Parts: sequence; C-alpha cells; structure tokens
Amino acid sequence: MALRWCLLLLAVAGASGSRWESIVGLQPEAEEAQQAAAVRDLLERLVGLRAASAFLVSVNRSLAGPGGLDTYRLSSETQPGVVVVTGSSGVAAASGIYHYLKDFCGCHVSWSGTQLRLPDSLPPVPTEISVTSPNRLRFYQNVCTQSYSYVWWSWERWEREIDWMALHGINMALAFTGQEVIWQRVYLSLGLNQSEIDEYFTGPAFLAWNRMGNLHTWAGPLPLSWYLKQLYLQYRILERMRSLGMLTVLPAFSGHIPSGVLRVFPRINATRLGSWSHFDCTYSCAYLLSPEDPMFQVIGTLFLKELIKEFGTDHVYSADTFNEMRPLSSDPTYLTKVSAAVFRSMTGADPSAVWLMQGWLFQHQPDFWQPAQVRALLQGVPLGRMVVLDLFAESKPVYSWTESFYGQPFIWCMLHNFGGNHGLFGTAESINHGPFAARDFLNSTMVGIGLTPEGIEQNDVMYELMTDLGWRKEPVDLQHWVTEYATQRYGTGNAEATAAWQLLLRSVYNCSGACVNHNRSPLVHRPSLRMNTELWYNQSDVYEAWRLLQSSASELGASSPFCYDLVDVTRQAMQQLVSNYYLELKQAFQGHMLSQLLTTGGVLVYDLLPELDSLLASDGRFLLGRWLEAARLMATSDKEAELYDLNARNQLTLWGPNGNILDYANKQFGGLVLDYYGVRWSLFVSTLVECLNTGTPFHQSQFNQAVFQVERGFIYNGKRYPAKATGNTLEIAKKIFLKYFPAAMKQGHLGAA
Repeated sequence: MALRWCLLLLAVAGASGSRWESIVGLQPEAEEAQQAAAVRDLLERLVGLRAASAFLVSVNRSLAGPGGLDTYRLSSETQPGVVVVTGSSGVAAASGIYHYLKDFCGCHVSWSGTQLRLPDSLPPVPTEISVTSPNRLRFYQNVCTQSYSYVWWSWERWEREIDWMALHGINMALAFTGQEVIWQRVYLSLGLNQSEIDEYFTGPAFLAWNRMGNLHTWAGPLPLSWYLKQLYLQYRILERMRSLGMLTVLPAFSGHIPSGVLRVFPRINATRLGSWSHFDCTYSCAYLLSPEDPMFQVIGTLFLKELIKEFGTDHVYSADTFNEMRPLSSDPTYLTKVSAAVFRSMTGADPSAVWLMQGWLFQHQPDFWQPAQVRALLQGVPLGRMVVLDLFAESKPVYSWTESFYGQPFIWCMLHNFGGNHGLFGTAESINHGPFAARDFLNSTMVGIGLTPEGIEQNDVMYELMTDLGWRKEPVDLQHWVTEYATQRYGTGNAEATAAWQLLLRSVYNCSGACVNHNRSPLVHRPSLRMNTELWYNQSDVYEAWRLLQSSASELGASSPFCYDLVDVTRQAMQQLVSNYYLELKQAFQGHMLSQLLTTGGVLVYDLLPELDSLLASDGRFLLGRWLEAARLMATSDKEAELYDLNARNQLTLWGPNGNILDYANKQFGGLVLDYYGVRWSLFVSTLVECLNTGTPFHQSQFNQAVFQVERGFIYNGKRYPAKATGNTLEIAKKIFLKYFPAAMKQGHLGAA
C-alpha cells in the first residue's frame, strides 16, 4: 500500500504539466493570512474565547503535497496546553483542528449537534502529526440539495454549515444561491419582459429542477424580494467559503432557455425536449438550443461574464444539459457538439474554466448512454478540463464501465440520500473500500471523493465516515471506527450505546449491492394493498439497538446528539412496526376478519402514529413547524408567505399539482406524521372496514381520488405548526419503549424467521 501511495503522488505530480494541469492549478485566491484568520474565527465560534490562547493557527501553501494535495500538521509548543496547527489551506488547517478535537479531546461536530467537552488544559501532541490527503478534491453537495435542504436557509444556518464543511475537509462546493438575479438581468437585456421571466422560473422549493431544465413555472413566480435576498446571501456564502480556502463552483449555461427567447428571436434553432418525470408540458418539456446556433454562445457567455462580474470566480462551473432528460439524438457527433458548445460558452467568459458535471445521467438512463454516447459527450471537452461527479458510486459506479470516464478526471461520490428522507440507511462497507478500489483502477483518473446527498441533516454517521476517509490512504476497521464514533459523539464511553452502534453498523448501515435509500416504508407512502415492506437488514437488530440506547438514556440523556439518536432509532423502530401492522391489516382484510382489522387499525391510527408524532414534536430537529417557519421568514408580505408555505408543503407531499412525484421527499416530522400520514392511514383503515361491512371490493383508483383530497387539503389548510419543541423527549421515548418494545421484539423475531 505504501508503494502504491508513492506512485500515486508521483503520477499526480507528473501530470501537473499535462492533462491534469487545470485541476492541480485550482487554488484558493485568499491569502494565507486571510485563510488563517478565517479558521481562527471558526474556532472561536466553535469553542469560544479560549480558542485564541489554546491554538496557534497558520496557513502555509508550501506544505501541500505533490499535485497540490492538502496537508496539515499538528504539534505542541513548549508552553503547556497550546496546540500548533498549520495547514496548506484554511480547510486543511480546520481539518487538522477537528482531527485534534476528535482524537485528543473526544469531541464531535455534526448536523444533529455538537459535543465539545474540552479539558481545562488541552492534551499535548506527543510528536508532530503530518497528514496529507490522497484526494486533491473533496467535494460537497448535489444540485438537488439546494432545494431539498438549503432553500429557506438564513445566513446564520449557512454559517454553521460552512463551518461544518471546513472542519470535515470540504475544499470544493457548489455555490448556486442567487443565480436567478443574474439570469433575470441577462433575459431582460435580451429583450424578454418580466412576465416571461416570471413564467419561466419555478417557486423556490423547485428551483433545482428549473436550473437543470426539468421544470418551469410550477409553484412560481419568484417574488422580486427573493432575487435580492438570495443575491445578498450569496455574497456572504462566497466570501466565507473562499476565505477558508474552498473552491466555489458557480453555475453555467447548459442550453435550456425560456420560451420567451423564441418570441424575441423567432429564427432561433431550438427544440423542445420531452416531458420530465410525471409532469406534462404545462410545467416541463424544456426548450434546448441547438449547439450550432450562434445564440448558444451569446447567452452562455453573457450569463457567465455577468456572473463573474458580480461574484468573482474560482474557475469551476457546473452545468447539466441532460439530467434525467433524453437527448434529441443518440448520434455521437451531436452529443459531442452539445458538450463542446457548453464548454465553449464557459471559456468565452473564462479561458481557465473547468466544467464540473454530475454523472447521474449515465446510470439513470443506461439504455441511452451506451459507451459510444458517453465517450462522445465527455470528449467534446479537452481532457482535464472537465471533472465528472460519479454521483452514485457507492452503489452504481460509472467509472468502472467507462474506462475511468474515458480519460476525464472524476470524483468518487457517495449520494446516499434521496429527497432528504428520514430513515436509517448506509452502505458503510461500500464507502470504506470503494474510493480506494477506484483509485487503484486501471488507468484511474480519480481526483477526489465527494458527498452528493439530495438532502442532508440525517444519518450523521455516514457523512462522518466518508469525510474521515477523505484523509486516509486505506480503509478503516469499521468496528473500531464506530466504537470511537459513539464515544466522541456522546462524550463518554458507554458499553450499551457502543453495542447499539455495532448493531446499527451491521444492519441498517450495511446495505450491499445497488442500494437506494428511497424510504419505502408504508408509513410515508400513500396506502394501498400492494406496499413494499422488504428490508435489507434484520429488523431485530434495530429493536435491540433501540433497547440499548433506551438503557443508556439515564447516563447520556443530557447529550444533544444522544437525544437526536434516541428519537431517530425510536422513529426507525416505529417505522418498522407500521410495516408489521400494515401486513396484519392486509391479512385481516383479505381474510375478512373485521374484528382484527378494527383492532389493528385502531392501534395504528389512534395510538402508534400519535405517539410517534408526539416524540418527533419533542425534538426541534424533527419539526414540520421549523421547516414551514423558515419558509415564511423569507417572505416580505403575507402573499409571499402563502406562496412559500405552499412550496414548502408541496415539496414534502404531492411534489407537483397532482402528486406527480408523490411522497418522494417524505419526512418524518412532528405535525406531518399526525396531520398528513396519519389522516391518510385513517382513511385507508375506514375504507377497508367499509368494504368488509358492505361486501364490496377495495378499488385503489377510487381510494386514490379520495385520499388526494386529503393530501391536497393538507397543503392548503393554512394550519400553523409549532416551531419549538414541546414535551420531554426522554419521558416520551421511555413511554413508547415500554408500550411497544415487547410487541416489536416478537414481530422482529417472526420477521427474522
């Protein structure tokens, strides 16, 4: 392994003058002193005023390894209690700090909470530690994350996220906020009127798919205040990311245009693509410019020049022309012309441009994207001037059947989450070995690793593991790693909590093969008699982990991350129980056992779901009200508040006017479980009872029509939900455990058998 590592460093270093020159040359523009100051500010936000006296932080670019690989060093001064941290970039220094906080002080920083029990005097670093990442790039975000997670964020929330990114070693991230105001300027300058622009942009919660050409119009228009608020937010995001030494990825023109462009330029060569997902052309069927039409370069270069003028640049741009959209032709010549046109519009504004492209399209429509088509699209761009995100590499890697993307550099990514769903899930073994196998692949062009979830703030353990691996040269011992994780997360070693994590690691976090984390639990889907209840793990493991965490509550209950995990594991256990009660319901209905149907349905609708809702409502991180309040706080008028509220509710539920992508972005939020999922299940149970009482068959189509009114009613009912937690989490969790654990274990053993 040591020899292979040395050869990799030599290969990257030797490539710096050839096809990889553009990648190696990507460097943060912030001065060393500015980056060091930004890290010191981060430290103060994290640990308070003692940061200045306990840590000496500096940035020295010359520390970087061959090919610009990030490096950090940790040591102790002769003065007790002072830690010296030096990084080749601000991000490297922040990563070194987090390494020290975790391994020397037993600390933890995650979306669900921090654990920072620092000793009065910081432990010394016995001998200097020097760590060089094998990954030139450590990327973060998915285009969809902008809508599923970030859409309503204030600067305060963004600041916490950027701190998290730096501590976890992220040195490249999308910076897509605020782009609509630039597009507005460009379209107005081309002669479109504001009404045509309003008709084109979607509402805020669906902008990710407008940007990729999938949708237009739906849930819009964007209020004028939205443009300005997002513009000023983008200034702060970019300034902070860049000050820490991150490379920011800006959007570029992918070829999609509003229909208003056809009015202004009637002779333009544009063709309408097909519909996307389950939307018709009312909200889909984007117009795509011909790559040979002169307006392709006019619009693309004009946009990017205006964008750079406003925001500056780190020379990396993202565009996705065919994301889940079938190209007009499979002719390789056409596909090469498209990618060449996109790239030429970038270099027309920035000769140093590097194109970052999501590789999702290749595995999403494999019938179209055969080797000839993939090669044609990729090789329309000079080798080394495109970086491909192998977006779903932990389950469906593309590099392995495309000869390492036919020579273009790629980033091995963990997608992990779809739609921001709640649900314990992970592919720990895959991500522990996948990046290293990809780097060892024949003629590998891998330049980094990435986190590309559609939605965040879930399953912290998978993101902690993946970012940790970004600094390692070989896989970790997962059993040992998760033991340390539990200790750091809770601030103390607890045998039962550690045992719980061992069980979770071998079960919910050990999905193998082509695993997809769409939460298929009947709980969060429209009820029917044909629901999927299959699991990739033994549900008894989750029930036992539930018991162990519950037993740890008296000792660990004061820990914020522990309380989150207790809620999350209890939620998972109850999700499994819903599946089991559903199977009993189905059996009772099919066996014409009315009494059993009433009993099981009554427990599910009138006890289990309300209990689950009360548990979720006791933790602010699982609140529907928090999501809806964040949306309303973006508004400057009641009319805007109503629009944003509709966007926020629709995304979680119908995902379109008619349930077009129904329940895709499901969440298990307090308020949503009772008033949305619970009402649906109540209607389902009462419908089944009525069918047995009247001797009539159950018709799914009739039920769908009835339940659609329930679903739509939730979106428009205007009910306000608490944005602050209510109830005592530990007491509620204990009550649920005592009530449901015996039945859960009985059902779990039956399921395992």
